[in-house]
Amino acid sequence: MVEINIKNVDSGQRLNKFLLKYLNQAPSSFVYKMLRKKNIVLNDKKAKGDEILMAGDSVKLYLSDDTINNFRNSASSSSNGSSSGSVKWVADLSRKLKILYEDQDIMAVHKDTGILSQKANKDDYSINEAIVDYISNHEGYAHSDTFKPSVCNRLDKNTSGIILAGITLKGSQHLSSVLKDRSLNKYYFTIVKGQFKNRTICKAYINKDNDKNLSKVISKGEYDLLSSQDDLNLKKYYEIMTEFIPIATNGSSTLLKIKLITGKSHQIRAHLKYLGYPMAGDIKYGDKSYNSYMREKYKLSNHLLHAGIVQLDKNIIITDPLPDIFIKICKGEGLDLKDAL
Repeated sequence: MVEINIKNVDSGQRLNKFLLKYLNQAPSSFVYKMLRKKNIVLNDKKAKGDEILMAGDSVKLYLSDDTINNFRNSASSSSNGSSSGSVKWVADLSRKLKILYEDQDIMAVHKDTGILSQKANKDDYSINEAIVDYISNHEGYAHSDTFKPSVCNRLDKNTSGIILAGITLKGSQHLSSVLKDRSLNKYYFTIVKGQFKNRTICKAYINKDNDKNLSKVISKGEYDLLSSQDDLNLKKYYEIMTEFIPIATNGSSTLLKIKLITGKSHQIRAHLKYLGYPMAGDIKYGDKSYNSYMREKYKLSNHLLHAGIVQLDKNIIITDPLPDIFIKICKGEGLDLKDAL
């Protein structure tokens, strides 16, 4: 018999989901059969599987050790087993993780440009794996056989800034909820070509070509035209809203603070292109001559976008200082940073 005492990190999930994670090689039919036969009980009582687990609950498995071992795959998914050439980089990333905020359920960390939010291929080592490894190698964090910390928002590889992660199931569920209902406020910073004069909230429609990894923004008028023509392409477009707040301008460049109201892939970059204010360093959506100027003068090699502020609620505001390249360009272009963060 094995008894599992439910900790805070595992609370809030249904018993059946917990069991299917714990016995992660077992078919669901086996788990439900064991529940029906009372070979698995909750707080010493028969359970159906739809009960919500609470911290302090007891789950007992009256199964043989061989059965449990056969249905559990305890092999570590840590990417420290990735190719030898990346091991030092892996260790450095998790060891140097910059934590901006944390409580018992949530962690916010800084992501540099060039690092993935989540792995795209099995051998990738992303900020997500760095968080998992950091927590597993430090005392004071709750550990679970059925839940792993996971990032809840994604930034493009070359976008820097705040990454949010749930380090307990409760935290992950909360972050997913506030991201979905848009009660969480996210602010980005960038430098664009041109003089962006007025604070404005812009509504448009966006379509993502996944094969080309390219988004296109159209106006409401264009969207209405597609609608009137019953164009099948209409179904591929989604409404977006972005607030643009000019911080400083020298007439040819503008430092912008941007509130992401909706969150679609490449929304900020594609929206700025549509409005005629291409982002500095953006090869995909930017202006070639402006990018050349920024590259030659400031060695800017990627699009300049930083997720600098996340407001979880009225009491929790997380900030991440602007990277050095931002400060360098602002000083060189005479853009006043005092109102940025």
